[in-house]
Amino acid sequence: MTTTRVWLFDLDNTLHDAGTYVFGELSRSMREYMQRELQVDEAQANALRRQYWQRYGATLLGLVRHHGVKAAHFLHDTHRLPGLEARLDGHRHDFAALKALPGRKLILTNAPRAYALRVLRALRIEHLFDAVLSIEDMQMFGVLRPKPDARMLRRLVARLRVPASRCVLVEDTLVHQRSARRVGMCTVWMQRYARRGGHGDMKLARWSMRPAYVDQVLRGLRPLRRQPPRG
Repeated sequence: MTTTRVWLFDLDNTLHDAGTYVFGELSRSMREYMQRELQVDEAQANALRRQYWQRYGATLLGLVRHHGVKAAHFLHDTHRLPGLEARLDGHRHDFAALKALPGRKLILTNAPRAYALRVLRALRIEHLFDAVLSIEDMQMFGVLRPKPDARMLRRLVARLRVPASRCVLVEDTLVHQRSARRVGMCTVWMQRYARRGGHGDMKLARWSMRPAYVDQVLRGLRPLRRQPPRG
């Protein structure tokens, strides 16, 4: 078992600003998908999205479990996002920091692989990562278990053949970091883009707080090399 540090980077709102275009378009496309496939109105679709997000951590899981939706069909249909490449916004200092960061670097995203690769290639940073782990890779016994599922994270650590304490999850979503800490990973809360977009239900005062399960809070990736989280 190697002791090389492994960096697990989320994609949306961690390596690029998903709030300016992607999240809004995904919200629209998911709502329209649910209206069409479930034969519900807009209000019902929005209510189901919130319900499944809160209960399962992902709208897709509720659709699969309660409505027989095929995951591949949902992911393909909702992530078409025409004109995506022209609307992406990353930060050159973050990308330079990624290039200089020692250790293995992987993408760990609940987005589908095709979308993740489009984003990475448009940002010209695909070559900086050793692998892309997308939602299609987060299956256990035929059941999707995306972030924040701790069982999936434990299995990932075993596959990587590295102590959990040598894995660092860099992520904008706190609930995912809480699960990562449960399995022994180090955690970094990346706030640059989430702060800008008023992420979720986060109140302004909470951005200055560091939950006990978060090792490091950043607004850019450059400090990761100078002062990486302990592990």
